[in-house]
Amino acid sequence: MSTTPARPRAALLLLSYLAFVSLGLPDGLLGVAWPSIRGDFDVPTEAVGWVLTAGTVGYLTSSVLAGFTLARVGVGALLAGSTLLASLALTGYSVSPVLAALVGCALLLGLGSGAVDSGLNAYAAGAFGPRHMNWLHAFFGLGVAIGPLIMTAVLSAGLAWRWGYGIVAAAQLVLAAAFALTVRAWRRDAPAGTEAGAPTGTAAQSVPAAAESGPASTVQVPVRDTLRLPAVWSGTLAFVLYVAIEVSAGLWAFLLLTEGRGLSAAVAGGCVSAYWGSLFMGRVVQGLVAERLGAGLVLRASLAGMAVGTALIAVPGPAVLAVLGLVVVGFAAAPVFPLLTLTTAERVGAAHADRAIGLQIGAAGIGAALVPAGLGVLIGRTSVEVLGSALLVLALALIALYEWGARRPAAGRPVPVLPAQPGSDPQTSGPVRPVVDGR
Repeated sequence: MSTTPARPRAALLLLSYLAFVSLGLPDGLLGVAWPSIRGDFDVPTEAVGWVLTAGTVGYLTSSVLAGFTLARVGVGALLAGSTLLASLALTGYSVSPVLAALVGCALLLGLGSGAVDSGLNAYAAGAFGPRHMNWLHAFFGLGVAIGPLIMTAVLSAGLAWRWGYGIVAAAQLVLAAAFALTVRAWRRDAPAGTEAGAPTGTAAQSVPAAAESGPASTVQVPVRDTLRLPAVWSGTLAFVLYVAIEVSAGLWAFLLLTEGRGLSAAVAGGCVSAYWGSLFMGRVVQGLVAERLGAGLVLRASLAGMAVGTALIAVPGPAVLAVLGLVVVGFAAAPVFPLLTLTTAERVGAAHADRAIGLQIGAAGIGAALVPAGLGVLIGRTSVEVLGSALLVLALALIALYEWGARRPAAGRPVPVLPAQPGSDPQTSGPVRPVVDGR
C-alpha cells in the first residue's frame, strides 16, 4: 500500500509557506532593532539575553505541548490561535514601555511561534511530502531575510523601531484570520496522524505496511541505553554549536557592520538581509545537491564553508570582507540542520534515533538563546570585533565534533528483538519500533 501524500490543496500550501515566512520575520527584526531598543530602554548590549531566553522558554514549552493540542482542536484551529497569539505579542513589542514588558512579550511570542512550528511540521510531514517540507524551511529563511529589510526601511524613514514590530504584527493578524477561515479545510485534508484522536507521526502511517508484511516485532530500548551513547551527546552538542553560529551571526552582524566596520544603518540592514537570504537560497539549492552527492559529502563541504566564512568575518579588514563572510556562512550553513537530523540514525542506530532527535531539537533551542546571549556579554565587555573570532572557534569545534562522531560506528549494545506474541493481531501490533520502558 502506498503512503505517498496526496497532492496538497494550493490554498493550504500557500498558507503553509506564508506561515513559515511569518515565523522568520520576528527573528530578522531583533538584530537590526536592538541598538535602538537598547538606547530607548537604557540597557546594556547583553540585556538581549533576557529577550532570547524568554522566547526560547516559550518556544520549547509550546513545541512540546502542541502535539497534545493537535489531537484536541485540530491543525487549523491551532494555527489560527497560535498566530493570533504571536500577533498580540508583537503588538506588545511595539508598545512596551520598559524592557521587562518586552521580555514578557517575547515569552508570548515564543509560545505562539513554537505551536505554529510544531503543528505545521506535524501536518506537513504527512500531507506535503519531502520536497515541500524542504521548501517550507527555506521560506523560514526568507522570512528572516525580509525582517531586517522591514526594520531598516522603518529606521531609514525616521520612524521608531516600534513601527517595524507593528507592521509585522498586522501581517500576523491577517494570517491568523486566514487560518481561522480555513479551519474546516485543514481538518478535511488532514493526514491520519493529525486527526483528532488518531496516533501521530510515521508510526500511524506505517500500520498498513505492517499489516501486509505479517506479524511485527518490537524493539525494547531502555532509556538508559540511549543516554549512555556518546554519539547521542556529541550529536546534541553539534546542534548547540550549529544553531549558535547561525543565530549569533544574524543577531550581531548589524552591530559589527555599523559600529565595527563603519557602514550606515541602511547598508548594514541590507547586508544582514543578504545573510538570511543566502540561507534561504542555500536550502533551496543544496537540498537538491544532497540528493545527488549524498548527505555526508554535502555536510563536510558545508561545515568547511562555514569555517571559511567565519574566518572572513574575523579578519580585521574592510567591511566588504565581513559581508562576504556572512553570505558564505549563510549559504554553507543552509543544509546543515536538516542533514544532521536526517543522518541521526546513522550515528546512533535506528532504535535510538527518535530520542536522539528530540534531544537535538531541544539543544537547538538552547544554542539559539544561551550562546548568542553569552556573546552579547562578551561583546559588551570587549568590543564587537570579537564576534568573528568567536564564530570561527565555534565553526572549528563543530567540524571536529562532526568528524569524531562520523568516524565512530553506531554505538550501543545489541537491541533485543521480541517476536509478536502468538495470537496477536498483526494489524494492531504495529511496525518495529522503540518502546520506552520508563527506566
